[in-house]
Amino acid sequence: MRAVVAVLLLVTAVHAALWGLLQDKQEAPSFTGLLQSVSYDPHEGTGAPGANTVASPERIRADMKKLATMTRAIRLYSSTGGLEIVPPLAAEAGLKVMLGAWIDKDPDRNEREIQSAITLARRNSNVIGIVVGNETILTATQKVDELIEKIKRVKKSVNVPVTTGDVWNTWRDNPELAANVDFIAAHVLPYWEFFTDDQAVDQAVDRYQLLKKQFPGKRIMIAEFGWPSQGYSRSGDNRGPAVPGPLRQAKVLRNFLAQAASIGMEYNIVEAIDQPWKYFEGGVGPYWGVLNAAREAKFAWTGPIVNPDYWQLAAIALLVGVLLSLPIVRLRQPTVLQAMMLAITAHGVGAWVSNVFAYWNVHYFVWGSTFALTLGLILLVPLILIAMARIEEIAAIAFGREPRRLLTRDKAARDRAAAPDYCPKVSIHVPAYFEPVDMMKQTLDALARLDYPNYEVVCIINNTPDPAFWQPIQDHCRMLGERFKFINAEKVKGFKAGALRIAMERTAVDAEIIGIIDADYVVTPDWLSDLVPAFADPAVGLVQAPQEHRDEHLSLMHYIMNGEYAGFFDIGMVQRNEENAIIVHGTMCLIRRAAMDMAGGWSSDTICEDTDLGLAIQELGWQTHYTATRYGSGLLPDTYEAFKKQRHRWAYGGFQIVKKHWRRFLPGHSRLTSDQKREFSLGWLNWLGAESLGVVVAILNLIWTPIVAFAGIAIPDKILTIPILAAFVVSLAHFLILYRLRVAVKPWQMLGAMVAAMSVQWTVSRAVAQGLITEHLAFARTSKGGLSRMSIEFQAFWEAVIGALLLIGATILIVTNTLQITELYIFAAVLILESLPFLSAVAIALLEMSRINSFEFWRHATVRTAELIGLRPVWVPELAGPGMQPAPLSAAATKAADKV
Repeated sequence: MRAVVAVLLLVTAVHAALWGLLQDKQEAPSFTGLLQSVSYDPHEGTGAPGANTVASPERIRADMKKLATMTRAIRLYSSTGGLEIVPPLAAEAGLKVMLGAWIDKDPDRNEREIQSAITLARRNSNVIGIVVGNETILTATQKVDELIEKIKRVKKSVNVPVTTGDVWNTWRDNPELAANVDFIAAHVLPYWEFFTDDQAVDQAVDRYQLLKKQFPGKRIMIAEFGWPSQGYSRSGDNRGPAVPGPLRQAKVLRNFLAQAASIGMEYNIVEAIDQPWKYFEGGVGPYWGVLNAAREAKFAWTGPIVNPDYWQLAAIALLVGVLLSLPIVRLRQPTVLQAMMLAITAHGVGAWVSNVFAYWNVHYFVWGSTFALTLGLILLVPLILIAMARIEEIAAIAFGREPRRLLTRDKAARDRAAAPDYCPKVSIHVPAYFEPVDMMKQTLDALARLDYPNYEVVCIINNTPDPAFWQPIQDHCRMLGERFKFINAEKVKGFKAGALRIAMERTAVDAEIIGIIDADYVVTPDWLSDLVPAFADPAVGLVQAPQEHRDEHLSLMHYIMNGEYAGFFDIGMVQRNEENAIIVHGTMCLIRRAAMDMAGGWSSDTICEDTDLGLAIQELGWQTHYTATRYGSGLLPDTYEAFKKQRHRWAYGGFQIVKKHWRRFLPGHSRLTSDQKREFSLGWLNWLGAESLGVVVAILNLIWTPIVAFAGIAIPDKILTIPILAAFVVSLAHFLILYRLRVAVKPWQMLGAMVAAMSVQWTVSRAVAQGLITEHLAFARTSKGGLSRMSIEFQAFWEAVIGALLLIGATILIVTNTLQITELYIFAAVLILESLPFLSAVAIALLEMSRINSFEFWRHATVRTAELIGLRPVWVPELAGPGMQPAPLSAAATKAADKV
């Protein structure tokens, strides 16, 4: 334990050191005086500006007092709608005012603006100029001659300088405009011209010098200069190399002020205070102020330029990291590497939480953006929990200790030696419904060969009126002897659970253990002799063996499906067994009869009656055990359609179980331990939640894509997209690492298994959605044994549609990303990754329909390739299957191979 604590302290210390090393610092000349002028707008809130959004006189007066400590003057953009009170309040604080008369296409408003500006200039001695119109030529609101007439009119009515405000090139291209103003008020905003923050000041000085040269002797003022501190990256407002940022803003402004002082430049900084309502001006619109909306300074004017909240964010990251690391202490004998991996993960999540806090703290949100960000974060929380659980499993298997509770053959031998006389009667139940006769006979014959002396077999065929399916089985049971009981039950209600209840009624009264196998399972003779001794411990209520399949050689699709099943039994079940939290999956299961009776027996209120009963037994405090040893093999689903239907039933039944049992996870409502509750909860989240969440996020991103690409709305920030990419990488690593460590499959089968696992995401999500809106669906039998054939319908239609749309969306984002916006590329990458599960389903559906699904195709392809290149063919025996051998090489191929 001391070593684990030392690891946690070390990781925390390294995390803190990284915050110190990675702190961004910028250097720029200090500024200690007062600014010449700043733009000021008293509108508040995030709604469209109007008379009702103008700040109260008390707020404006407070603003003036605050700004008087920073600047000598302010620039206004309008003289009506409540702004008439600003000049006298500015005078109280000793501030000069550059009035603005807002000019647009409304002649009545224009008249009111001009009249108000004239009146205010006459009445307030602190007015030092009037700016008639703001970028009206740039926006084509006014023609040059129309604007000149308005300027002349104002000049005749006041005794202060009059001008208009527009971008520098408007002045350059319209010398007649410059001739009719008292001074040139040029807007130079390098951000909008794709200049970097390092180039911004030089660009502003260059434009200033250009205008001075073109208009010698004319007073020139840079009437707008600034840099945004934040901003969503959007297709319309991201300026390529021009990147917003708080430190960039500080550096640009401080360098600009130093240059302005050195050449005697007049200027006005845009702007004094952030304006959240300017979100419609682009993602950066609200963030040009030197003060935030709370009237707090964004940066210091002297000394190194640093984020003033940096160490608060570091503290949040460290605190969250430490809190998420605490559960590591509760682990039983974790190794140093295991603890380190988990601690690093915890602190990584802490860093993400800190970034979320920072983002939320410095951005302004309208209702839509608040909803989008909140929804995104809500969806990310389970995604991150799932990723953390998978990392924990990687750490446990790769770096942790070997499993301790797993039943092995050696342990079975020790159990037999410890209780040599323990031989309770076992009643093995074999339910069947329209199952192939030859397949069932193999199952019964294998049961007859068990080397356990005290057992019976109850074979029940339910709701199968066709004698061709039940009569041969009845005859076969009679042939096998008195151990075998046959029941042909008609009109059974309650699906498989109903049949098993009937089997219980015909079970021998002295049977202590109930065994359950599916109709397709061929057990090994030592199944009972190895596993029944575990019940000598009176606390054991259930023993589960894994499933195995003997027909993976039928096709390439069956081969990869069997690899996908193996992962669950060799990875997840082994780890869950360490916490006495295994999932009961029906076949190859042994249950103590007393435990079954206490749990209420087979229930028909879910379609996964086996898992339901297993959980109920564990809730009563019984011990359960799992063995990774294969004691039997069954058959795989006949088709991809059957595979998906089986997974749909499992997912729907799993969701039914969640709804049925969630109250028993509350404190004091069952005898489940905290570790068991955690394993079951994370298991459900990892399976049902991850698949459903993946589909929901993919569809939401698909809906968002055209809005981003064509409507210029904000791209999801990296705090939303990076976790999705990270979660995918974790999932990929989880699959590949754990398969290599625990599952005895070949690399190609492993990769195929990964495709098969991804391919059922849509199926599982549909099942969960149906579980939300329905209470009961009919039990769907999984077609096995060759009774069903491939459907003529394409089995991945909707997956194909969604996958194609995701790829199209990603392509559109990349093609339209002419400004090479990083966030757009990340978003496109997210869409591509989200398409993979849907495309996996398409790939398997196409595989099933194609010739390459047959191993015969690959055998002949291998031989033919060898003949063409003169090499001996490589033959993979495990792909051949029982009774399949490679065809002999042709004489030419043999001769070529001999030469090699």
